[in-house]
Amino acid sequence: MSKKKLLIREVFEKIKRTSPRDTKSGWADDLSDDLEKKLNFTISAKTLSRYYDSFVGETSKETGIETLVLNKLSQYLEYEDFEDFSRTFIKEDEPVNKTTVKINVNEDEESITDKFSKLIINITNEQNFKMPEFVKQNGIGILGLLLIGSVFIGHYMGIDKKNKANVQYLGSFTGGEPLIEKNCMYWDKSEYKLADCSDKNPHHDLKPVDSVLLKHFKRINRKDTLTINNALGVTWYSKFYGNVEFFTMDGEDPDNGRELRASTAYIIDKYAGK
Repeated sequence: MSKKKLLIREVFEKIKRTSPRDTKSGWADDLSDDLEKKLNFTISAKTLSRYYDSFVGETSKETGIETLVLNKLSQYLEYEDFEDFSRTFIKEDEPVNKTTVKINVNEDEESITDKFSKLIINITNEQNFKMPEFVKQNGIGILGLLLIGSVFIGHYMGIDKKNKANVQYLGSFTGGEPLIEKNCMYWDKSEYKLADCSDKNPHHDLKPVDSVLLKHFKRINRKDTLTINNALGVTWYSKFYGNVEFFTMDGEDPDNGRELRASTAYIIDKYAGK
């Protein structure tokens, strides 16, 4: 099942659970109202009904859908956008495909702890499981992955509980740098990036990690894509010396500290668009 078809099906399944109606057109009407109420996004019931016929109906034949519509429908299902939906959604009513690897280790082996004597790994293929690039390039198979996993497990079991450290070493097996817990972030022109709190880079104005800002606060680089229809009510702006920048959520402009304001139709029409 394509991701678009899955998205349309799940959106209509959601509205069915709350709608008192029992027809396609009735669900489309309620869905149109719900999208406008919750996301301030306007789309006609007729268009939604056409999507239902194209992707869910018995004689369905998939048609094109604008990226903006895909993103809004994904947000209706509480995903960040269509890419996030495609990457993370798992159907609950269909069994996922699994590859099971079992390893039984002789209990008399002294080199491996009893807790590691039975290992079961389930690899879920439903969401297009991808082997890491470094694994493919270096020819490391399943056993190689298990060995890497054992390094992590061995390290975790050997941590001094009285002196828990934030720095975790992989050892000489990988030859890489130590993994350092990143509890700070900095503004990188258009979004926040994670950083080590001991980062000495003078261009990084570090602040404690805010998971909401880290995930949702972005500067909109393509102002020419904004219109009153898709930006009103869901964007904010900062005006500084005649220059206007648009953002995806409320807060303050990280570049000048000015408090953001909700984008109005006048601001969008004058400073955004083509």
